[in-house]
Amino acid sequence: MATKGSDGRSGAAGRRRRSAFTPPRTVRLRDDQGARVAPAADEQGADGDLHREDGERLQKVLARAGFGSRRACETLISTGRVAVDGATVREQGVRIDAGTQVVHVDGRRLQLDTAKRTVVLHKPRHVVSAMSDPEGRRDLTEFSSRFPERLYHVGRLDYETEGLLLLTNDGELAHRLTHPSFLVEKTYVCRFDAPGGPPRSLVRALRDGVELGDGPARADSARVLAQDGREAVVEVTLHEGRNRIVRRMFASQGFELTTLVRTRIGPVLLGDLGAGETRELSGRELGTLMAEVGL
Repeated sequence: MATKGSDGRSGAAGRRRRSAFTPPRTVRLRDDQGARVAPAADEQGADGDLHREDGERLQKVLARAGFGSRRACETLISTGRVAVDGATVREQGVRIDAGTQVVHVDGRRLQLDTAKRTVVLHKPRHVVSAMSDPEGRRDLTEFSSRFPERLYHVGRLDYETEGLLLLTNDGELAHRLTHPSFLVEKTYVCRFDAPGGPPRSLVRALRDGVELGDGPARADSARVLAQDGREAVVEVTLHEGRNRIVRRMFASQGFELTTLVRTRIGPVLLGDLGAGETRELSGRELGTLMAEVGL
């Protein structure tokens, strides 16, 4: 388990863990109903619409958000890569209210509210996806207590499943990530006993769809990662979030999973984060994730 730094965060001596995130070339933008939309039009709004006389210069806001020096941020603005409240800004000197206005860079939303925090947790096995458990089992407060904010889990992983779980105090982000209309993909690595190797029909059945007790379920993609004649490892990606859906899909084909690990939620990867360790989302990770759910 990661040790806490002086600021209460995990990592050796408070060292920030390197992100495994690779930004996609194209950000999937969605509106607040989950429908895909085109990027904002390349038009600058009138100063009266965007400019706040008592606000902060836009390039200073960008620099504070980690986009380099102010000169580099001025270049971002002049090349039309920055939008405020949906309108592209090209002129220098625009002042904004970072607390109320929405800023995107290359289609990715900037989280300028410093009171909000979103964290990746590698949930270990035998931990309940809850903030308390009446049976006294390990729960998520063990990990959320590392941060000063009161964080809550986004969705769940069952008691036997480990892997990527998001903790956040951003209620709107959490709601959209769990709402089925936004179709946020999740990837799982599944290990199971398969003497002689998994049948070819298994992957095909997962892709084509299987019948479960609460309706059909279909993987967006499935592929065999490894097999040795005794066990097999299959990677499955799907956007549904029904209870124990991955385990039940394999069970419908006669296979009981011995290990199940979630490795991805949308653009966020588990990477080399160890079981029980946490890290904060990078600005690009968070911005891309927010853009996918229409924020």
